[in-house]
Amino acid sequence: MQKVLVENNADGTTLITINRPERRNAICAETALLLQKAFQEFERSPTQKAAVLTGAGNESFSAGADTGNFPELWRCIPTVGFETTKPIISAVGGWCIGGALVLSMMCDLTVAAENAKFSYPEARLGFTGGLIAGLAARIPHKVAMEMLLLCRVLDPQRAFNIGLVNEVVPSGQQVPVALSMAREMAEFSPLVLKTLKRFVTEGVLAQGPSEQSGRAQRALYEVKESEDAIEATAAVKAKRKAVYKGR
Repeated sequence: MQKVLVENNADGTTLITINRPERRNAICAETALLLQKAFQEFERSPTQKAAVLTGAGNESFSAGADTGNFPELWRCIPTVGFETTKPIISAVGGWCIGGALVLSMMCDLTVAAENAKFSYPEARLGFTGGLIAGLAARIPHKVAMEMLLLCRVLDPQRAFNIGLVNEVVPSGQQVPVALSMAREMAEFSPLVLKTLKRFVTEGVLAQGPSEQSGRAQRALYEVKESEDAIEATAAVKAKRKAVYKGR
């Protein structure tokens, strides 16, 4: 079974689905890499204008990081693990836990089903990656701290009231409604959408230590995994001068 499904539609929308329902769509190491790749390809596409991210089924958007196969979660987080100037909408049904909450909050818009439940229980579990700190820049500070320090679960109506989600819809309708939003934006000026998103991401929203660290790791991995890095290794082994291409 493919862990991540990608559907590129002719109307310029892309649907990306975390497809591990047997694990409540938990994000394992491979899933994080596949999500990163899917979003990178979406960003590079000349035809796809807006994306929707969801989880298979209606019981869980995602249970967060798979503790049995722990991922480099930063890789699949918008604006951290990949550059993204196009709008991304999360369509949340059922549980949205831990790293999945980070993933959803870093999207530009969120549609939540009536059965959605938002939770960050890492203080109870004894570990954290720290990216969740950005939640306090996106919803009222005291509510963010209630979720982080008391591990309180937010229902979709309260999530809507504090601005964590844009719409609450009947269970099972979160993806169609999110795709409708995506289709609407696909008809707008891409240059304006990109510019406004960049201004908000780079100039308005606070970037916490883990977020900055993730961006630094991405930049270093881009060098480490580049064609030039492969060429450098080959040149050393062959005892010749390297020929770099800047990619």
